[in-house]
Amino acid sequence: MRETATILVVDDEASIRTIVRAYLEQAGFTVVCVDNGLAALQAARDYTPAMIILDLNLPGMDGMEVAARLREHSDVFILMLTARSDEVDRVAGLRIGADDYLTKPFSPRELAARVEAILRRRRGVVAPTNELRFKHVVVDPDSREARAGGQLLDLSPTEFDVLLALARHPGRALSREQLIDLVWGADFFGTDRVVDVYVGQVRRKIEAVTGQTIIGTVRGIGYRFSDERL
Repeated sequence: MRETATILVVDDEASIRTIVRAYLEQAGFTVVCVDNGLAALQAARDYTPAMIILDLNLPGMDGMEVAARLREHSDVFILMLTARSDEVDRVAGLRIGADDYLTKPFSPRELAARVEAILRRRRGVVAPTNELRFKHVVVDPDSREARAGGQLLDLSPTEFDVLLALARHPGRALSREQLIDLVWGADFFGTDRVVDVYVGQVRRKIEAVTGQTIIGTVRGIGYRFSDERL
């Protein structure tokens, strides 16, 4: 039997909380619901959820600020719900540390499918391999930690998965489609623009520490991880 995962739902609309709870509980999850940002931060500490479904348009502290505060101390999966269809808002959510987004109005069945898909990635991405050691970067798939220049990188779960996929193929140009297959698999929802956002985030975090461009863009193809293997 699958271990029951706790999902925290943060939305100020009672009708949305009710229907999301019903679909997720039917899928076998334990569901905790709150209606504002401060309550979300407290519930994240109290319940240690496997995932947080987070509305952007919350009263007081909005979803962007909640996500930013969560990322200061947690790598919990975050799926953002937004009524904003503008790509700028979606990309901003991904950059602040969200792992996926869904635009309102949405299908509760699709939402439940995305939750299951994202949680499967955490179980499936870790392979029985030793850490990957390079001159500037070390990636440990077992602890799900990565270091650059000896400093622990602050990566979201999806950012780590992207780095791990690239580091497992050093010197090889991987297309966006290949990265989608390696990181998200058949569960991917969205466009290849999502890949660009995550690769860019990882690249900037490594460059900020090492001053080196470890992940390069291969024009017309995708991205290449270039660091000397130790």
